[in-house]
Amino acid sequence: MVSIYKHIDESGNTLKKLDNIEPGCWINIVAPSEQELLLVSKRTGVSIEFLRSALDEEETSRIDMENNNLLFIVDIPFTEMEENSLTYDTYPLSIIHTESVIITICLKNSKILTDFIEGKVKSFFTFKRSRFILQILYKISTYYLLYLRQIDKKSLMIEKKLHKSMKNKELIQLLSLEKSLVYFSTSLKSNELTLEKMLKLDIMQKYPEDKDVLEDVIIENKQAIEMANIYSNILSGTMDAFASVISNNLSIVMKFMTSITIVMSIPTVISGLFGMNVAVPWNDSLTPYGFWYVLILITIAIIIAIILLDKKDMF
Repeated sequence: MVSIYKHIDESGNTLKKLDNIEPGCWINIVAPSEQELLLVSKRTGVSIEFLRSALDEEETSRIDMENNNLLFIVDIPFTEMEENSLTYDTYPLSIIHTESVIITICLKNSKILTDFIEGKVKSFFTFKRSRFILQILYKISTYYLLYLRQIDKKSLMIEKKLHKSMKNKELIQLLSLEKSLVYFSTSLKSNELTLEKMLKLDIMQKYPEDKDVLEDVIIENKQAIEMANIYSNILSGTMDAFASVISNNLSIVMKFMTSITIVMSIPTVISGLFGMNVAVPWNDSLTPYGFWYVLILITIAIIIAIILLDKKDMF
């Protein structure tokens, strides 16, 4: 899908959707077909290889240049629903700076770019291409921090369930979060190298405040890296600890069930002895209370067994 947007005035209040490509516009491409890529390549003069660069999920963050067209590839965070659970992943976003337009390409529709379309980003202009790129990068860092906080809160909720759990469901959820943190950490470190290279590009400092904005982006990215590493270490230690907790909970249940089995076996043993077809105590017909004597004996034996087992902390 190809969408074209442009600010029609310098106030930045009106973002108009266009049908054709014009100078100063923003071309947002999401999960494009080959025909759409060929059409954009023909209209903008950007090579088809540049346009295809973000369509590889394994593409790493980098900067490239060809015919005065500057390509930035950065990894951006995504949330997905999987088995009624929110998971986190990263996908490459390609930003192409040309002499007249700005092009963004991604495999999936991103909330980061949707915020620009819906007017949630202030002082945003499609014709200020270098500033627009920096604003996208800042928004990416912001979403990384947001999702990292969500992961932390979600892990705390799962930990509370783990205290009484004997199943693997919660551990699998924590494993999924830890995997997401690994993806985030790897992508953030890759983005960091790209951001540092941007500091050396004159085109990224076209406006007076651009250098300050880029430095803010780098600071936010470093903060996100530290948060990802801290949460990952905490989560890894938590998973090891709660794996032991689950095993211990299971041992407690097995110990309780063993004690119940021992107690329940006493009536079976005693009643089995008195049910044998041989002479046993209180079997005389002159002893009408033989049944009650046996029942009292079983009760006393059970009470003694419970007391002994309780002293050994088996209940």
